[in-house]
Amino acid sequence: MFKKILIANRGEIACRVIKTARKMGILTVAVYSEADKEARHVELADEAVLLGPAPSRESYLVADKIIAACKATGAEAVHPGYGFLSENEAFARRCEEEGIVFIGPKHYSIAAMGDKIASKKLANEAKVNTIPGWNDAIETPEAAVEIAKGIGYPVMIKASAGGGGKGLRVAFNDKEAFEGFASCRNEARNSFGDDRVFIEKYVLEPRHIEIQILGDAHGNVLYLHERECSIQRRHQKVIEEAPSPFISAATRQAMGEQAVALAQAVKYQSAGTVEFVVGKDQDFYFLEMNTRLQVEHPVTECITGLDLVEQMIRVAAGEKLTFKQADIPREGWAIECRINAEDPFRNFLPSTGRLVRYAPPAAVLEQSVPTLHGPAYEDGAFGGVRVDTGVYEGGEIPMYYDSMIAKLIVHGRDRNDAIAKMREALNRFVIRGISSNIPFQAALLAHPQFVSGQFNTGFIAEHYAHGFRAEDVPHDDPLFLVALAAFVRRKARERAAGISGQLPGHSLADAPDLVVVQLGEEGRHVHHAVRVTGFSASTGTADIAVDGRSWAIQSHSRLGDLLMTGTVNGRPFSAQVERMAGKNPLAFRIAHNGTQLDALVLLPRAAELLALMPYKAPPDLSKFLLSPMPGLLVDVAVQPGQKVLAGEKLAVIEAMKMENILIATQDGVVGEVLARKGESLTVDQPIIAFA
Repeated sequence: MFKKILIANRGEIACRVIKTARKMGILTVAVYSEADKEARHVELADEAVLLGPAPSRESYLVADKIIAACKATGAEAVHPGYGFLSENEAFARRCEEEGIVFIGPKHYSIAAMGDKIASKKLANEAKVNTIPGWNDAIETPEAAVEIAKGIGYPVMIKASAGGGGKGLRVAFNDKEAFEGFASCRNEARNSFGDDRVFIEKYVLEPRHIEIQILGDAHGNVLYLHERECSIQRRHQKVIEEAPSPFISAATRQAMGEQAVALAQAVKYQSAGTVEFVVGKDQDFYFLEMNTRLQVEHPVTECITGLDLVEQMIRVAAGEKLTFKQADIPREGWAIECRINAEDPFRNFLPSTGRLVRYAPPAAVLEQSVPTLHGPAYEDGAFGGVRVDTGVYEGGEIPMYYDSMIAKLIVHGRDRNDAIAKMREALNRFVIRGISSNIPFQAALLAHPQFVSGQFNTGFIAEHYAHGFRAEDVPHDDPLFLVALAAFVRRKARERAAGISGQLPGHSLADAPDLVVVQLGEEGRHVHHAVRVTGFSASTGTADIAVDGRSWAIQSHSRLGDLLMTGTVNGRPFSAQVERMAGKNPLAFRIAHNGTQLDALVLLPRAAELLALMPYKAPPDLSKFLLSPMPGLLVDVAVQPGQKVLAGEKLAVIEAMKMENILIATQDGVVGEVLARKGESLTVDQPIIAFA
């Protein structure tokens, strides 16, 4: 076994690998860029080596620097995590040549599966189901149309070197096939430097289901069941679960056996994933093989009790797998939500900056401990919560890397139990200072089609075609938030009433009648008459009546606590309550089940007076181009005095590996350029003023 390994990655996956290595008694070396010098993975590792400047092409992607770090620290092996160099055949070969063990598959396996056209031919030879299509590179749009007609519409036009949704088009007729081929080829050439394009049958109502496999250097390959990854936004996974609520036992076995056959065909050693597209009749076809650890590997660990990182390390050290196919359990149900630094209400634009407050839910499942054992499974409990994260309170979310803050994983007895656990865990996940996609995750988990398991890869595009809005978050009981606002205000008044030295006749009196003013856009507020009775400071209880309904709320949490916990009508709840900052510091913000309520809680007379207040419109900013997100201004495409037409490019902002091109929404003349190229921008910072 290795004495020391280097983790050629950052963020949560680097922390994840370090924890397993520590459990195994292996020393770890972290590498980091200048932007990550205070990152959590640097703190957790036994040693750390600076690679270079913040951009990944100058740090995490420079193989020479990582090899040099291995030699300088005496690391015998490299774990690449996912992304960066994890599926880089040249890096894996270079490690082998330098006498450093690559904790992953051999370079020839990566090469065989890295090219989509070559991998599909290999899959055919291994008797793996493949989608009907044309597997050779296509030269002209006219040829693409003829091939598409021969296969039968709809078809999918894909770049051979594509990934992450780039270089992919769906065509339903000749015109779309002609145009889609040209744009797909251009995009592939620009993104990957490889313009080879192929065409295959498009599967209707497709589900994305993948099989986790594990192979060793002694010819043993096993499959560790499946993961359901159909909840995707722009081809990026959002929620993953294991097992799938869709496929039958027979389909699971058939897919597993074909995944094993493909892995054996390329002499696969290590953990890997064979991805399939599955039609509504459970017909399944090979998509691609990911020759690395997947982001969603924890859900497989939950249902099997295996530590996949440990297995990768043991296989890389030459050990045999110690279990057979029949020994692999499949217990309970696991769900993973990717918690990303992005604003779902602003079209998921990246959100960078300081984590002012960061408190994940309490985790009882440890990253490196086999999940079917331990305290989370004792005394009648089954499973619980796991948090894989690479950040901490007070730390920075840099603009240079992907947007993932954490992975939130739950393990339940069955799917309904897992969904309930995940909804509660999201309620308890506190993030302040930046925006996160938690409200979107909460909305997905509450959607009837998700709960029933009746969804496919088009689920998000179908239900959120025009973006995500606050009203898209269904709440089981919206008036509960109103009642909770009144309860919080009553508790705050009780505290104020206890302050000594108040003037006679001016002390706070108990006022049972209150008005909760739900703050709306442009002064369109909603007033709720509320009555608070039976308040007890010692027990933390009160009865709240709103619109003819009542809630018995009990909580010892205080205003200022990150999390409010208690019971409502005898059932436990968790909510996040805080004073609103900025223009309305007297208002409360209450978040529960993905829904947010901003409200003032007033005495009836104060509410009457508020209703008479005129609405003060914000200043007109239509003559400014504002930055929609924090990021780096990489280009300003206009000059003062220049006439611009609607649709013309004005500026380009880069953040989290994503370029955002800002275009003119109407004709105009540039008056002044207010921000310089290379400047770091904040949200809503003016870039250009129009004359």
